[in-house]
Amino acid sequence: MSLEVKNLLQATQDLVDDLDKLEFSPPVAVTYNVLRHAWQGYRAYLEKFGNGPKRVLFLGMNPGPWGMAQTGVPFGEVASVRDWMKIEAIIDRPELEHPKRPILGFSCEKSEVSGRRLWGLFAEKFDSAEAFFLEHLVINYCPLMFMEESGRNLTPDKLSAKEVSPLHAACNMYLSKITEIIQPEWIIGVGVYADKRAKEALGSNYKFGRILHPSPASPAANAGWAERTEGQLNILGIWD
Repeated sequence: MSLEVKNLLQATQDLVDDLDKLEFSPPVAVTYNVLRHAWQGYRAYLEKFGNGPKRVLFLGMNPGPWGMAQTGVPFGEVASVRDWMKIEAIIDRPELEHPKRPILGFSCEKSEVSGRRLWGLFAEKFDSAEAFFLEHLVINYCPLMFMEESGRNLTPDKLSAKEVSPLHAACNMYLSKITEIIQPEWIIGVGVYADKRAKEALGSNYKFGRILHPSPASPAANAGWAERTEGQLNILGIWD
């Protein structure tokens, strides 16, 4: 295991411990510390693809219920992780599990659209996962998943200022450590939230860009997301 991977894993474990100390009030009913129950998946991801410096870091917001929450991999749509990245791991169950958001790991039959779009584009543009990860890495800014009583997903930008302050402090520290380790030239926010958080956390030490978030909740993403995103990356000069 390389020094970079050891440092990435240690930084992640520190973040997981810090996030376990946080508490959230209604409308948050259940919180998954995804890198706690899905640690083996994230560990396998970093061990396989976290070696060496990366030219581009793609930064997402937080886990989706049928993606990273199930596999531990950011935007971790099961088929993309299993079949393209060739990663499969034992995923544990959270101590408190929402009945409408069960953790089934790699047995989950639902497909996360955001992950299918993101990794589908990368698989289309690169001959293999190894070729993509030679210069790129994908992580999420916040590895917590928040659910309302109904099971409805609650994104971090909807939290109260009092609760989001310590969350941002922990996640900013993690992002700073990650970028110090992999030394990216570019930080690409997947969506507005991630772009904003990256700029506030990292200052002017990197080049920043943004791509359209692939969520089906965005009407713009449902109309040629892959073509628009490739165009955005071409304009930035990240891809030829």
